[in-house]
Amino acid sequence: MALTLTDIEKLFDQRGHEQYTGEPVTQLQHALQSGFLGEQAGASDELVTAAFLHDLGHMLHDLGETPSIHGVDDVHQYRVLPFLRGLFPDSVINAIQRHVDAKRYLCATRPEYHDSLSDDSKRSLKLQGGIFSEGEAAAFIAEDGAKDAVQLRLWDDLAKQPDLQTPGLSHYMQIARRCALRD
Repeated sequence: MALTLTDIEKLFDQRGHEQYTGEPVTQLQHALQSGFLGEQAGASDELVTAAFLHDLGHMLHDLGETPSIHGVDDVHQYRVLPFLRGLFPDSVINAIQRHVDAKRYLCATRPEYHDSLSDDSKRSLKLQGGIFSEGEAAAFIAEDGAKDAVQLRLWDDLAKQPDLQTPGLSHYMQIARRCALRD
């Protein structure tokens, strides 16, 4: 069942106040900050929307707070795809789908990157398959949307600042509307 833009807005209204897994921000703050960082970088509406919505899958289930502590990978990057297909173009979908593998790629290609990850992100990395091998990294970066996913991932890592001021939900919903295939 695909979501509508109204459904996405309601989901943020209902669950956006929840703590973002193991981090000092809420789900909504993380989403807004990710979109904001993309917007500040001059990214396309599609990539800003992907950054804004990349963790929506965390709010589509109830596995409790910080499932990675319990050894659970919530596969949020895949869980959300059926809900967004048909609503957004592949450029949005591909970046969202690949943002977890982008972390695996960055750990493989930038040794200092792993050290910069939060404790929860390091814990979930193990559950998500660990650091890519050289061959896996090369195959990943050749996929459609991989380069956008890497950029999204870098914003994702920075979008955990409790005091960062951003535009509100309606601002990023408007950007999402501009690249949506339907409402």
